[in-house]
Formats: sequence, C-alpha cells, structure tokens
Amino acid sequence: GNGDKQLSLEVGDAVYIQEVCEGKGVFPASFVHLREVIIEKRGNEEVVISAEMPLVKEMTTTLREWGSIWKQLFVRLMWDLMEWRSQLLSGTLPSDEFKELKQKVTSKIDYGNKILELDQVVRDENGNIMDPERASVISLFRAHEEATAKINERIKEEQTDHSGISARIQSSPTHSLYVFVRNFVCRIGEDSELFMSLYDPIKQAIISENYLVRWGSKGFPKEIDMLNNLKVVFTDLGNKDLSREKIFLICQIVRVGRMDLKETNSKKCTQGLRRPFGVAVMDISDIIKGKTECDEEKQFFIPFFPVVAENDFLHTLLNKATALRGDSGGQGLWVTMKALVGDIVQIRKEYPHLVDRSTVVARKLGFPEIIMPGDVRNDIYITLQGGDFDKYNKTTQKNVEVIMWVCDEEGKVIQNSICLGAGDKTVSEYRSVIYYQVKQPRWMETFKVAVPLEEMCKVHLRFMFRHRSSQESKDKSEKNFAMAFVRLMKDDGTVLQDGLHDLVVFKGDSKRMEDVHSYLSLPSTRHHHSDPHKVAVLSRSSSSVSGGGGLSVSSRDSFSISSLVCSTKLTQNVGLLGLLKWRTRPELLRDNLEKLKIIDGEEVVKFLQDTLDALFNIMMEHSQTDDYDILVFDALIYIIGLIADRKFQHFNTVLEAYIKQHFSATLAYKYPILRTLKALEYIFKFIVRSRMLYSQLYEGKEQAEFEESLRKLFESINNLMRTDYTTTLLLRVITHTYPEHIVHQPVLLSTFLSSLSSSILSQMDDRHYATYIETFTGTTDLVDFLMESFLLFKDLIGKHVYSSDWMAMIMVQNRVFLRAINTYADTMNQKFLNNNDFEVQLWNNYFHLAVAFITQESLQLQHFSPTKRNKILAKYGDMRRLIGFAIRDMWYKLGSHKICFIPGMVGPILEMTLIPEEELRRATIPIFFDMITCEHAHSGNFHKFENEIILKLDHEVEGGGGDERYMQLLETILLDCAAEKPTLRPQVQHFVSLVKGLLTRLLDYRTVMSDDSRNNRMSCTVNLLNFYKDINREGMYIRYLYKLRDLHLEGENYTEAAYTLLLHSRLLKWSDEMCSPQFEFHGSQTQRQLKETLYDTIIDYFDKGKMWEEAITLCKELAEQYENEIFDYELLSKRLEKQAKFYENIMKILRPKPDYFAVGYYGQGYPPFLRNKVFIHRGKEYERREDFQNQLMSQFPSAVRLNTTTIPGDDIRNSPLQYIQCFTVQPVLEIPPRLKNKPVPDQIINFYKSNYVQRFHYSRPVRKGPVDPNNEFASMWIERTTFTTVYKLPGILRWFETTLSPLENAIETMESTNEKILTMINQYQADWSLPINPLSMLLNGIVDPAVMGGFAKYEKAFFTEEYTQQHPEDRDKLLRLKDLIAWQIPLLGGGIKLHGKRVTDDLRPFHDRMEECFKQLKKKVEKEYGVRELPDLDERKSTRPRSMLRSIRQSIISISSLQGSECGTPTKPYADRYSSIFTCADK
Repeated sequence: GNGDKQLSLEVGDAVYIQEVCEGKGVFPASFVHLREVIIEKRGNEEVVISAEMPLVKEMTTTLREWGSIWKQLFVRLMWDLMEWRSQLLSGTLPSDEFKELKQKVTSKIDYGNKILELDQVVRDENGNIMDPERASVISLFRAHEEATAKINERIKEEQTDHSGISARIQSSPTHSLYVFVRNFVCRIGEDSELFMSLYDPIKQAIISENYLVRWGSKGFPKEIDMLNNLKVVFTDLGNKDLSREKIFLICQIVRVGRMDLKETNSKKCTQGLRRPFGVAVMDISDIIKGKTECDEEKQFFIPFFPVVAENDFLHTLLNKATALRGDSGGQGLWVTMKALVGDIVQIRKEYPHLVDRSTVVARKLGFPEIIMPGDVRNDIYITLQGGDFDKYNKTTQKNVEVIMWVCDEEGKVIQNSICLGAGDKTVSEYRSVIYYQVKQPRWMETFKVAVPLEEMCKVHLRFMFRHRSSQESKDKSEKNFAMAFVRLMKDDGTVLQDGLHDLVVFKGDSKRMEDVHSYLSLPSTRHHHSDPHKVAVLSRSSSSVSGGGGLSVSSRDSFSISSLVCSTKLTQNVGLLGLLKWRTRPELLRDNLEKLKIIDGEEVVKFLQDTLDALFNIMMEHSQTDDYDILVFDALIYIIGLIADRKFQHFNTVLEAYIKQHFSATLAYKYPILRTLKALEYIFKFIVRSRMLYSQLYEGKEQAEFEESLRKLFESINNLMRTDYTTTLLLRVITHTYPEHIVHQPVLLSTFLSSLSSSILSQMDDRHYATYIETFTGTTDLVDFLMESFLLFKDLIGKHVYSSDWMAMIMVQNRVFLRAINTYADTMNQKFLNNNDFEVQLWNNYFHLAVAFITQESLQLQHFSPTKRNKILAKYGDMRRLIGFAIRDMWYKLGSHKICFIPGMVGPILEMTLIPEEELRRATIPIFFDMITCEHAHSGNFHKFENEIILKLDHEVEGGGGDERYMQLLETILLDCAAEKPTLRPQVQHFVSLVKGLLTRLLDYRTVMSDDSRNNRMSCTVNLLNFYKDINREGMYIRYLYKLRDLHLEGENYTEAAYTLLLHSRLLKWSDEMCSPQFEFHGSQTQRQLKETLYDTIIDYFDKGKMWEEAITLCKELAEQYENEIFDYELLSKRLEKQAKFYENIMKILRPKPDYFAVGYYGQGYPPFLRNKVFIHRGKEYERREDFQNQLMSQFPSAVRLNTTTIPGDDIRNSPLQYIQCFTVQPVLEIPPRLKNKPVPDQIINFYKSNYVQRFHYSRPVRKGPVDPNNEFASMWIERTTFTTVYKLPGILRWFETTLSPLENAIETMESTNEKILTMINQYQADWSLPINPLSMLLNGIVDPAVMGGFAKYEKAFFTEEYTQQHPEDRDKLLRLKDLIAWQIPLLGGGIKLHGKRVTDDLRPFHDRMEECFKQLKKKVEKEYGVRELPDLDERKSTRPRSMLRSIRQSIISISSLQGSECGTPTKPYADRYSSIFTCADK
C-alpha cells in the first residue's frame, strides 16, 4: 500500500517486529520468518542489524539489485549465487571449502557488478566488505585500485579470445596446478617411466620439473602403495606463465627393457635399456588460467601417441602430437586436475583435502615471480640436448647411451645427487634413452643435480658415451668410447652460466677416461677450447691433448647440454658475488658497492635478503666511520627504487616481510634520510623498525634525540613544500616513483592529488581547521588560500578523477570536501562579508564550487537503483540538500552585493534548482525571484536575468535537466512570490508564461531527441525555432535552424536543408556591416560575406535536390550583386555558367514526381505536437505508399493502422492508444501567373504539378440511395476531401500540418465540381464514341432536387447574417463561393444540352426529368446569385480535336482563372475564356 498507515513491502523485505498480537495482526504468522538481530546504540538512536553472516547479507542485496536488471540473459549467474547462498547458510562446509566458496562468491559478485555497471565493492584481505569509516583514505584508494585491476583482468578475459587469466587467479602472483594420475592404460608388456610436465608448445619448451611415475609391466605402479596416490602439484607458476598463449600437460613414456619389443628370446637380450615409447598431450590452457571450472572429481583422458620410427625423438613427437587427432585405441592417461591459487604453503593450508605432505611438488624450471625470504633453493637443471657420433669402424651407426655422474675433485662419485623427476628417489647415476642406430640423437631429457652448497666449488659432471648392443653377450664387452665433463662453478666463484654448452668430446682408453687427473685440467667446452688462454693445453692438431693422460679431442663427435641454475645462494654475477662475500675481499668493497647499480635488477631482487643483510652488516660494522655511509645508502635507495619499479612490484611483499621478520640493524635509524624522497616509504619503515629494535635492546635510550631528528626532518619537508618549486619537486618525486602510471597521464595525476588531499583533510577536525586558518597573518594570503582551495576542489570534482563505480571512494571524498567547503564558508561569513572586505571573486568561486559539488553525477540519487540509493542515504545522507541549503543561506547573506552576481550566477543556480529533489527545489527556486527583485530595483527591469535564464534553460533541459514537476513548481513559487509585489506581478506573470512555453517545447524536444524518428526530432526543432523567432531571440533561432539543417542532411533531404538555411540568409542584408554576435560561430565576417557563403551552400543543396528553379532565383540575386554592386565580373561569369547549367537540367533531366501522403495521428498516446492532427508528407523519389507506411509504422511500433480514409470519430481520438491513418493524396496545381495562358513546355509545367503546392485532394467513391442491379453507376457518388497545409511544399520540412476552414473546403469542393463538369464536356465533345453513363450520373447527381447542386448545405452554413458578422475577414471568400455556384448553371446547361443529343430512346424519360430539375435549379440560382452565360455550343466547328491534352490543360487554366471573380454580369473576358474551352478542341 501507499497510505499513511500502510507499508510498501516486497517478499523478502526485513521488518522490525515491535509487537506480536493474539488473533488478528498485520501479517499471518506463517508468512513471517523470524531472524536474529543485533541492536546497536548510535547516539540516541537504536540501529537494528541482522545477525546474518555479512557475506550472506551482501549476496541477498546483490541478488535483489541484479534481479531487476539481468532478466533471462544472466539467470545462470544469479542461480549460481543463490545456490552458494544456500550452501553458506547451511553452515556445513569444511573450512577449506568455505574459503574457496567465499572466494568464488566475492569474485562472482564483483564481476557481475562491473558487467552491470554497478558500484565496485572493495574488500579487505579476507574478502569482507571494507568499511570506509574504519579505513584511511589511502588504504581505501589502494583497495579500489587492486579491486579494479582484478576485475578488469576478468572482464578482459571474458571479452577477448580466451587468452586471458581469471580475475581470481590474476590477483595472486603465484599459482599451482594439482594433478592426480588415476590410471595409465597402455599395452607395453615391460616396465615404463612416465615423465609428466608442463609444456609451452609455442616456444617448444618444458617449463616445469618432471613428475616421474614408475609403472610396472602388469599395469600397476611399481610401488603398489602408490596406487590411488599418484598426486602432484606443479607450483611456482607466475602470471607471466599464465599469460602464455598455450600451456599443455605432457607425458613422455620411456620403456625400460629390451632393445626391441619384437625380440622373442628375452634371455639373450640386453635388459634394462631405456627406450622411447610415446607421448600423451593435453591442452590445459583454460583450466590453468581458471577459465574452465573443474572440480577434483572430473576425470580427463589424455590420448597416447606411440613412437613409430627410430628417429621419432620424444621431444619432436610432442609437437606432432599437438596436431594429431587420431584414434589412440583407448590407450592413454586418466587424470583429474584443478587450478589452485597460491604457493605450496598457501595451498597446503587452503586445500588440505587435496594437497598434504605426501603430495609430490614439481617446481617450475626457474624462479617464481616472488622469492620470499627464507625460501632457500639450490637447484641446477641439466638438459641433454643432443649429439653427433661417428660410427668409426662399425658398419652401422651406434646405439649411444649417455651415462652421467656427479664427481668431486678426486673423481669420486657423489652419491644420490641426481634426481630424474619429482616424486622419485635420488640416484647416483643417470642413463639416457637409447635411440637405435641414430647418428644425431636429440634427447632433450632434463634432470636435477642437487649438491650441498659447500660442495659446489669442488664438483663436476662427467658424461660417458657407450654403444649398447641388443644382445646381452655383445653388450657386456662394450666399453665407453668417449667422455665429456663440465664444472659447476667457475674459477671466479660464480656458478655455471645458464644456456647451451657445447662440450668437448674426449676419446681414449676407458680407464683413462675415468681418471679425473687425465681430464680435469683440460677445457671442458668448445668455447674454452678456442680460448687463447687455454690453447697451450691443446696440441695444434686438436686431435690429441698434451699432458692429457692419453686423451684426445674427438673432432668427429659432438655433444651439447644446457643448464639452468635456480639458486638463492649461487649467483652468476661476479660483482654481486663480491658484495655478498665482502668480508673475503674487503679491499674491493668500495668498488663492489659502486658496481651494484649496474647489475641486472632481476639478479639483485633474486638475492634481495642476502643483499640487504650484506648492506646492513657493512653499515653496522663500519658505524664508527663514514667511509661507506653514502655508498651503502645509495645502494639501499637503488634497491628500494628497483622494488618501486612496476616490473618488480611483487617484491614489495618480500621487502615488507624482510623488515618485519629478518631485519636486525639497530643503528640504521641514524642514517641520513633527507637524500631522497623517492624511497621515503620504505626508508621510513627501515628507520621505524630499527628504532623499535634499538629501544627494545637499550630500553628506550636516545628517544629524545630520535624525536628531535624526526622533528627536524618534517620541518625540512615543510620548508621544501613552501618553496616556489613545490609543484616541480612533488612532480619529480611522483615521476621517479610512478614514471609510467601518473605523470604522463593527467587523469592519474588528478587521482593521485585527489587521494592526497582527501587523505589530509579527512584527518582534520574543527580545531585543526581553526588553527590552520589563524596561521594566515594577512587577508590577502587567506583569500589566495581559499580561492586556490575552491579551484582545486572544483577541478577535482569536475575531472571525475575516480572511476564512476568507485562509489565508496567518491562518497568519502565528497564528505571530506563538503566539510571543508562549509568550514571555509563560515570563514568567509566572518571575514569577507563586510563592504570593506568583500571579495567578489572569492564569493564567485565559492558559488561555482558549491554548484559543481551539488550537481556532480555521483550525488544524483534519482539515477540510482533503490538499493544503491538506500545505501548512500543510510551512510552519508543526501549531501545535495546540505550544500543546497548552505548556498541559499549564503546567497541571502550577500545583501546589496547580490547585483554583482547577476546574470553570472543565474546559470549555476538554475542548474541547482533543476535537481529533482522537491525540498531542494522549494528552497532554492525563490532565489530567482530575489534576483528579479534585485535587478528590477537596480535597473528598472530584469532583462539580463530573463535573457540569461532563457539561454541557460535551453542548454540545461537539452542536457537532461527539468521535468513537468519543475515547470509546475517554478510557476507556482514565482507567482506566489509576485503576489506580494503588485508592481512586479504583470512582468513576472509574462516571464512565467514565457518560460513555461519554452519549457514545454524543450521537454518535447528532449523527449524525441533520443527517438529513432527523425521526423519527430525535426517537428520539435521547428516548434522551438519558431518559438525563439516569436520572442525575438535571434541567436537561439539560428542555433536551431542549423540543428534542423543537420537533421535534413542526415536524411539526405537536400531541398529541405536548403529552405532551412534560406531562413538564416533572410536575416542578413547585402551590406558590409559586421555580423552581429549571434553569428559568431561563422567567424568575423561581414553580412555580405556570410550571405554569399550561405547562398553558395543553399544553391548546392538545391542542385542536389533537383530544385533548379529555386537555385536559378538565388543565382539571379547573386548575379545582380556581382554585376551592379561589387562589380566582380569573373564571379558573375561563373555564376551565369552555373545558372545556364540549371536551365539545361530543367529541360533535359527527368525529375520523378514525388507522391504526397496524408498521415493522421489519432489517440491520446501521441505527444501533443502530433495528437489528433493530420499532416501532408512529401515522399521521396519513387517511394511507394507501402514503403512509406511501413517506415512510419516502424517509428510507432505500438500504433494501430486504420485502413479507412474517413476521419475517425471521438472514440478513437480520445482513446489512450495510438492510431495511424495513411493514404495518398493528389497535389493541386497552382501555376505561377507568369506562365498562365502561355504555351509552356511540359518539362516546365510538370515541375509545378508537385512543387509549390499547398492544396491536396483525396477522392473516394460512396453509394447513396437504392442500388440499381443493372447499372451500378446510377447510385455511385464521389466524395472529395481537400487538405490545405499551413505552408507550401516543399519547405523547411518534408511535411506540414493541414489547416482548412469549412468555407475554404466549400470553395474547393465547388471548384472541383465545376472543373469536373468542364472536363467531361470537353471529353464528350472530342469523342462521340464515349458511353453516356458517366455524363448522366454526373449531371443527375448535381441537378437532383435532393442535392440541389450540392450547395444547399453551404447556404445554410455560410450565407447567413450571423456568419457574416462573426467572420468579416471571409467576405471575399463568400463572394467567391457565390460566383462558383452561379457559374455552375451555364456549365450544367451545356452538359445537359450535350446529353440530350447523345441520349438513347430508352433513357429519354430520364433525360426529360433531369431537364425539368435543371430548370427549377436554374431559376433559383439566377435569382439568388445572378446570371452567367456561355456561347452557344452549336457555333463550334465539328472537326477532330487537335490536342486532347491541350484541351484538358486549357480547361484547368480556365478554372484557375476564375479565382478572384466577383458576382454580377459576366464580363467579356470570362465569356472568352469559356469560349476557348469549347472551341479549341475542334480547331
């Protein structure tokens, strides 16, 4: 309900039950669901809050808000949300599932809000809605930034080609993929090894460690305990990895057994050989990017592709498999998988049901994007790339097996130092896959070398190459035929460089090759082999090694590996190593500190914790001197600057963690901290943490000194900000800190400044404001401060520095600004209101700021959903009312100074009053009357105010302001105010009437501007321009002329566009006066120049519209100016050439005649400018009525089409619906006087048949009296309707409304009847073979006593004393009608005479009766209206007509010439004219 004692409720609304009654109550108890609540005290008020979980409450309000918007299109997402809400309310979810569901819910809500353009919800780290009341402005701003980044990524992913990453996953820097191997189905018959990893098919590179599953020959894991427990997590993946175009999960299958499966005698076969068997590949891009939701129960099948030929290397087979779509015969892997967010520590905590301590972890080949402190890693990955081995004395190529050991300096093998894959035990020896008789095997096998850090400098890798035979007996006799080695650490202490290494292959005795002393001193890579420093070690032949213990370099064999070091303790950079181990070479410390800045940033951040430890240790150990102070400080600034770089921004968390958990330098706070502003945040964090540690250690010692140093620091910063270079310095700091983000983007700079100012102001209370204002010693300084503050606030409000969906941030800023504005307003009242101190510009700035504040989009509650509106009102109230009332109060305090703000403040105040808030309007509209009174008292009128309000009203209403209610309030309030001022009342009433008329038209105009109907837009535009013309507002009139012109050009209505511009040109004179201000948009021109330019454009439009007659008229006017006024004969000649071309076009180019259509808009459903009106529309070339009507109906899809042509009755006119009537009408030719009675060519006359027309006919047959079955024409009558438009067509529109008085209609009907008699007489005179029936019907229908010539009704209506007195202006028209009635008699006489000669005997009685009726009619008419005579028809010569067309045209011309004749005896010219009618046909 909506009464005083009624509640407006919907299902699901919460109500506070104050009382439960027995018996009848407001609601049946079964309809009410009781919920627990919490009652909070806020001041004197009790606030009732639901005790529901906050997330459930949020989901409830979200679903309600979405419900009214999403409809069917998004019902799936809402259904998900409702399902999840039920799950949360059940309270049965385990903690890990609850966390996961909460993440899904918040992500879905945020995504939905963004898609629907609703407000963004900012959340804390737990996913709860952040309370702006309890958060600082800066933290709120950062939360908005983070939320925007997440959701934009999600949107981008939804809208692009699915190469994006889900917002939930994007929000975390580390990601993981959980894989559970359910089964491996493959017919092998021997043991196998499954190497599973992640693979980038574009770069053809494996990106993770292998997960190794050893599978038995019987179809089970070799370790039966692992059955149903083959789980792995691929972790350390970063956003860069997820941004890869494609990611595959691959499995390389290696068979372990015989050389060839086909060999039957297994006893004689060599066993334990690792042979390639096949691969399995699956595209998991959508799963790992979070775009495909998959639970841990859904199983995926990954098909198996076998090795077909020996040169099918497993790595190359991977690329083929990605393109293959063949049938795998059911062989392959069955797995379940799930994308997880977070590193291994997080996912163990959040997904304990999936990932536990037994789950295998396969790390990324490379570092994660963030290396957290304490994450110690020391992995070296070796990949066997390939080789090229000569067969030497063998007849076939070798079956090469590579065996690798990790050895120390003595050649001793380091046990269990090789890991083939995650989940497998470490081994002491690695054996490669064997490719059968392949000269250039490509293994691409990766394994990990794990050696204790302290052993790294001693170890090397030794590779042995051996030919393997398929027969066991032969195989046993085979020995290693070559070897290679590589050290893991260089002489300078850096670890082996990442990348490809082409190793030197040595040959020699197998025992020698195992002797470390015979090879360790030799160069290991071909790069070193060619090194001039190592050349002496090798002989010139490069085939044997001098001092090499009998080993020689094999020039016919080659072997390459690649390495990748993932170590937080081993660096590949000499300079960084020197800094980390600075104590070993202290003399190089200064050099190493200086070199730090040129070390690659990635290498530095990788060793961030160790580097910071080293720097603070250097500082602590040299605290007594300042030798390294500046260098260490610069190094710190460099590192912090690196972290500030967008590339390394994820390391912020590492730095934070280091400061809180690992940092322990107690004297760092004494460091010079004024050297930089760029790294201020982290420098201060180091200082504060250092001071806290020092205080704990020495119980608050030196506290006073610390506080004094901080005070001096802030004083220095304060002085810095007071200098003339403040902005420059601030911008420099911002430039260094946010080089890409802010300075090169003004909007982001505004956002930064807005957040900064809001943050500062939010922490100020009244005491702070008062104290600060008192610091200004002089008035000038305070005025400058207030003016600059107002300008800054206005700038920040106007620039929309925050995205429109950052509602929480915007409202916090508004609340802060509102408080500041009101505080400053109080200061103005106290200090700058008196005459001596009054500052016009200051008050002007205040008013403009206040209006900008009140009119900003974010406060216009009427545009928001009820949910959003209620949220804002509950938390912030309606700030518009607060500032609006303040503006009103400030205005009335101005007193005599008000005149300074008229008309300048009229526009801003109007803008404020247009806000659709009733109380605000009632409070502020009276300001207008105050302005009227003020200006009237000052000037005796209020023209300035009136002109300004008309100008601004046009602009504001077009922009969306104002409504019917505003118009009512404006009228009521101003007239009520005027009632108290009798002297002003008439002028105010006139002003109100003017504004009301304008508002009505402007509101109509605004309504149709968004309409698809261009015609409606044109109609409203014409209404407005006519209004402005009537009230003599030339500037506005011209503005709308050009709007109309543009609409015509859009529709290619060139003729109408020309007529529109012609109206502008008529305001100009052929003079050299400068154009008045309203023509300013044409530049500074004289009226002649502008008029000439307009004529050129208009002529061009007329040419395009084929209206050459009009173009010629303008050409002549221009030619007159060129010839007789400015004497520019060159332009004259060009103009005459153009004119000549137009004449030629008239005669030679066919111009199709456009059809004209009458369109009636009936019913109350139409806007006022169409309602129950009839318009005549000019069709386009070749436009059929059906096409025109369809286009018309498309503009009014709900309209009902009327299929009759009669004028509808009141039932339809008063109906709330829309009805459309459309039919074709015929234009009535009006020949210009200069062409009358002249032999004019058809091309010329045809133009006037459809142009310059104002009258239109529509005829339809009607039946009267009894129907004669033998002669249907006997009872058929023709009803003719004539329409007259208000203006001639074509004109400034393609249509005009019809207007026709009853008297004009009677005249047109009589003219039409006489013309019809005349035409038929001509036809029957010319052709005696024509049937007599049509002539019989026409004559009888007129002379019949029941009709009385059709004019009896006219006599009763018009030929009365009463009508003559009421319509004195119609005197000439009445004479005209009488004249037409009188002329009908001789025409009828001629027709009846002709009929008597042609009639047959059977129709003779009919003719006789008709003659008798005519005699009575003639007697009556001649008595009343005088006698008219025509020559005897028998006098004409009876010869064949020369031109029937000419005869008909002559008749029309003759009828036209009757116009203007008077009653009385016919004059000679009239008789001659009629004579020509009857005689020309037979000349």
